[in-house]
Amino acid sequence: MAITRKILAFAGSTRTDSYNKRLVKIAAAGARAAGVEVTLIDLRDFPLPIFDGDLEARDGLPANGRKLKDFFLAHHGLLISAPEYNSSITAVLKNVIDWVSRPVQGEAPLACFDGKVACLMSASPGALGGLRGLVHVRAILGNIKVLVLPDQIAISKANEAFNPDGSLKDPKQQAAVEGLGAQLARVITKLHSE
Repeated sequence: MAITRKILAFAGSTRTDSYNKRLVKIAAAGARAAGVEVTLIDLRDFPLPIFDGDLEARDGLPANGRKLKDFFLAHHGLLISAPEYNSSITAVLKNVIDWVSRPVQGEAPLACFDGKVACLMSASPGALGGLRGLVHVRAILGNIKVLVLPDQIAISKANEAFNPDGSLKDPKQQAAVEGLGAQLARVITKLHSE
């Protein structure tokens, strides 16, 4: 029986017109074209309280935390477009990681991250394209057993970089972002071959 290789794709932003939501869609298309199944989600659809140990002890894992954990568990790879806020990771992305990482009875520690492969990208109006934030995202994921691929892309001047249809104006950038998705697809295909 053939294994369906699956990638979970999302941006670390809840803003409706997020440049990073546009960017991750391009990478997701590249992964689909390389033959894997991609689930594209919007973190805005999964609101969570700020992680609080007392809240967790009292109420357990929030329903949206459980839904996100199930998404992570069901996928082999992660395509993450991570905006940079004040030179670091966004609060919404860090909060998702914190809730999803929480232990659940009968589940191995960090089961939703252990053995996953991730590919990172960012877009920002700034000159570095969100590059400084990617350093932190990479470090966090690496410390929780995620294999983060070395290739990444940071799109600078993102406010000028996209066409109205969501594609990138620069064909080389468009191809490179699609290539990131395809690269992740190839890696998880090799790792999860029969």
